Amino acid sequence: MEDEVSGEEYLFKIVIIGDSAVGKSNLLSRYARNEFDMNTKATIGVEFQTQCVDIDGKEVKAQIWDTAGQERFRAVTSAYYRGAVGALIVYDISRRSTFDSISRWLEELKTHCDTTVARMLVGNKCDLENIREVSVEDGKGLAEAEGLFFMETSALDSTNVKTAFEIIIKEIYNNVSRKLLNSDAYKAELSVNRVSLAKDGVDLSKSNRLASCCSS
Repeated sequence: MEDEVSGEEYLFKIVIIGDSAVGKSNLLSRYARNEFDMNTKATIGVEFQTQCVDIDGKEVKAQIWDTAGQERFRAVTSAYYRGAVGALIVYDISRRSTFDSISRWLEELKTHCDTTVARMLVGNKCDLENIREVSVEDGKGLAEAEGLFFMETSALDSTNVKTAFEIIIKEIYNNVSRKLLNSDAYKAELSVNRVSLAKDGVDLSKSNRLASCCSS
């Protein structure tokens, strides 16, 4: 049965959400193009990049959407949550207010997504240790309470950026693969360039959720 899907191409939609100026656009540009722009302008609406990853000999395409964090654009971007099977919820470790907003972003994700989503809490800008307002312990504690993966990153110096995206992509792939092996009905939903997730979505394991950097 595995041969039936071995040649297929997977497409996963992943959204990056969080308050304005937490570094969402630079996280994406660092991962997709290994670029960082000190003068990045606020994202208006939605932009996306597609990255191809080889997992177990299969081509996985991650379509990663960078959503605007400004309040005035939230009504526009809400439509783009649909179909997402992965999310990075980002805060700035040097601005406590962006961490305090995480619960609202999680609620918005739950409201607008029609499937369970693989989620990672990302504390960005861990290069700003000297002006840190959110401790690693605070980040880990929230992640544990909400059942999220956790990682601190720096788009500026590349710390853990690639790892964060790869963890989410691999987690989605692993869960989809388990569904493919156990559900003929789900196999029928798989087509080239598209994986449609069943309504119950990705069932995340409680174990091995946490990874962090800048822990000293």
